Parts: sequence; C-alpha cells; structure tokens
Amino acid sequence: MSRFWSAVVHGLTPYVPGEQPKLDNLVKLNTNEHPYGPSPKALEAIRAATSDSLRLYPDPNADALKGALAARHGVQPQQVFVGNGSDEVLAHAFMALLRHDRALWFPDISYSFYPVYCGLYGIAHRQIPLAEDFSIRVEDYLPRADATDADRPGAIIFPNPNAPTGRLLPLPEVERIVAGNPDAVVLVDEAYVDFGGESAIALVHRYPNLLVTHTFSKSRSLAGLRVGYAVGHAELIDALERVKNSFNSYPLDRLAIAGAVASVEDEAFFQESCRKVIATRDKLVADMQALRFDVLPSAANFIFARHPHRDGGALTAELRKRAIIVRHFKAPRIDQFMRITVGTDAQCATLVQALHEILKG
Repeated sequence: MSRFWSAVVHGLTPYVPGEQPKLDNLVKLNTNEHPYGPSPKALEAIRAATSDSLRLYPDPNADALKGALAARHGVQPQQVFVGNGSDEVLAHAFMALLRHDRALWFPDISYSFYPVYCGLYGIAHRQIPLAEDFSIRVEDYLPRADATDADRPGAIIFPNPNAPTGRLLPLPEVERIVAGNPDAVVLVDEAYVDFGGESAIALVHRYPNLLVTHTFSKSRSLAGLRVGYAVGHAELIDALERVKNSFNSYPLDRLAIAGAVASVEDEAFFQESCRKVIATRDKLVADMQALRFDVLPSAANFIFARHPHRDGGALTAELRKRAIIVRHFKAPRIDQFMRITVGTDAQCATLVQALHEILKG
C-alpha cells in the first residue's frame, strides 16, 4: 500500500526506540528508565484525578504545571512550555525554532531522533564530530568572525549530558556556545542533567536565544506518563505554543498534569531518588572497570562502556541469553560500546556477575 504514501514518508528513516522485550525474569537495562518508582504523592494525585472529571477536556495550557515548574526554576510561567514527553517538545522546537535557511548543527554522536526530525521537517543539518574522547569541543560550535553565512549555524542542538555517551559539558562551556551564537537558537536537551549536571536554565534570563528542554521520564520516574517541558525566553515559548496549537491543543491529559504537578512539588523525594541512582552508578562504574572495561565519564543514569578485547555486539548477545538487556548501537565509532542503564543495586550486581562469567568463558 506504499503507493498511497506521500513523498515525505518514502524518504523517512524513523527513529527506533529501545526494545521493550517480554521475557521472564528480565533485567532490563536498555531504555534508561528510572529503577525506582515515582513519588507516592504523584501516584496519589493521579488516583485522585481519576474521577468523573475525565469526561471533560484538560486545561489546554496546563497552567497548574507551568506554574509549578516556573516556581521551581525561578522563571515566569510564560517562559515555560509543556508537551507530551520531551520528544514532542523537541518536535515542535524543530519546526518552530530550528528550521532555517542555514543548517542546524548537532554532534555526530548524539540523540538519534535529531536526524529523524530533520528528515521529517526537511531541515538541512551538519553533524559536528565529537573529539576522540567523545566530548563536545566548544570551539567547533563557535563560527569565526570572518565566517560566511554558509559557515554559521542556523541553530544548534545538543544533549547535555550527551546521549548515548553520558559525557557532560560544564555550564561555563555551554554558556560559551550560547554567547558565541547570538543570532542562532541554541537548544540544550537536558533529559539526564539531574543525575550530575548543572542546568542551563540558570542562563535563560541572560540569553534570549537559549531554550532548555527537560523530561519527567528519567529523573522523575514517570516515563509512562509522557510529560516534557522547555524553558526559555517568552518569545521562544510563544513560537512553540503557536506550533502546538496548530497540531494538538490538548497534549497533556488530566492525569498527566496532576501527577506532574505533584512530582514537582515533592522535592525531597526527587532529590533522594537521584542520589540513589548516582550512588549505584558510581559502584557500577568501579565494578566495570575492575573487569577491564573502558567506561566514559557519565553524568547520566546510564554508562557507556566497551571492553578492549571483546566485541560489544557479542557481549550484548551473550547478556541477552541470560535475560539481561542492554543497548548496543551499530553506528560508526561506537559499535564496540554498550549503553547500560543504571538499575537497582541488585540488577547491576546481576549484570556484573554475568559479565564476569562471560569474560572467563
């Protein structure tokens, strides 16, 4: 039936999400989900919202959630945009803010949805190679003073910490990129920043070209609720609202708004759950290094590791035989790495023991 497809569909290479396998006694470490549940207050709020009110549309502006997020981040509600997961927020940003005559710049090893959005929206793009140590080189994103228009970005996007590497760009270095491109929107995708980074939201008051996106799927353990948001200058947010209201006026349902607000307000639970993941990550890194794995520095809820003498794809396959699922990318430069979600202490111990047995065999 592909003869009925539009031309754009024929040219798409869709994003492939992490596998959600149905295996017994599975140790699932492939999609960067939080190993512990969401705030009990969030669950209570969702239950309370499950009432006769579900016959009514939700607030199209999600004002309660925008207000809670604005208060937490020290901004005004009109500087906050919310959507159905950060992927939808990013999708609107690509259309509203990142589509220009000049190319969009992003790292060559990065979130694999970026080139998919470029294909969907017809956005010319340039992938900037990471350094040999898989870090972002700030200088690569700073056009020379004598650069022609073709050598200047139309916009810039990068995750921080980066995905799938987990490497963090310190906030002063992020600011250099933003300040060095005053005529281009710089979008910093902070899906994992709560596990060890400093948010660039602190810079939005000084830079009208900066947009920062967050998700409730990782550090707030609400991947099943689908809530994401962006913070930036009100002019940038207005552009997102115009696209959103030309696409779907009600991206967040009543349950999502209620649960997200309660999650934001439960700061103590949020901070403690992040600390637990960070502690487990540190132990997992040490255990992997004891097995002679090379592990990139990570500020995320996952690690990126390779063994100098064993193939990454083969190790992934051996782990799967033991019902342990990790993510393996076949892309150039990273095809020997495994991306491993930080699970519970018990899950990580099971993984390390399995790798010990595989490497001995």
